[in-house]
Amino acid sequence: MIHVRQQPEPATFDANVRQKGLRFFADQGIDPSEPLPPKTSIAPHWRACLDELYASYGGICAYLAVHFERVTGAGSVDHFIAKSSTPTMAYEWSNYRLACSRMNSCKREYDDALDPFSVVNGWFHLELVSGRIFANPNLTHDQSYQVNATIKRLGLDEPGSREMRARHYLDYCRGEYVADFLRKRSPFVWMEANRQGLL
Repeated sequence: MIHVRQQPEPATFDANVRQKGLRFFADQGIDPSEPLPPKTSIAPHWRACLDELYASYGGICAYLAVHFERVTGAGSVDHFIAKSSTPTMAYEWSNYRLACSRMNSCKREYDDALDPFSVVNGWFHLELVSGRIFANPNLTHDQSYQVNATIKRLGLDEPGSREMRARHYLDYCRGEYVADFLRKRSPFVWMEANRQGLL
């Protein structure tokens, strides 16, 4: 996981998402300043900005830190602050993180994963050959706890994720693509290989 810089709100966002969302709350008599009642669904107007979200963040999953193709339909809007607990953030660009479907399913409405906007590069370390991800041993106790909780919540160290990261680095080592392509395809792997002097 790496730091993600928050991108500016698209010009069309207010009309296409925020205002439609606010009208929905008003029409349904929902007070967005209060948590949603159990089993309450709200209109997914945020889907209208998924193309802009994908473009703004370069197709990089905010949590897994790998590029995915939009055409696969694997991209989704993750509400970092859960819309069920804080409806006022349901239709706010600043609360959206571009996430592949798997990461969104893992995070769900839990609040124990670090925000990619606040992550500091270097908090997460990587064993390049195996793809193992772990907390930087020099972190404070609290920082290490947060990093490990994030790894656990999102399943970042599960076998499939390990294999993917190791394969990305191995493909680079085999000369299948240059370092700049590795940076675009798998920026966390690229960043860790660069930190370790292996690029």
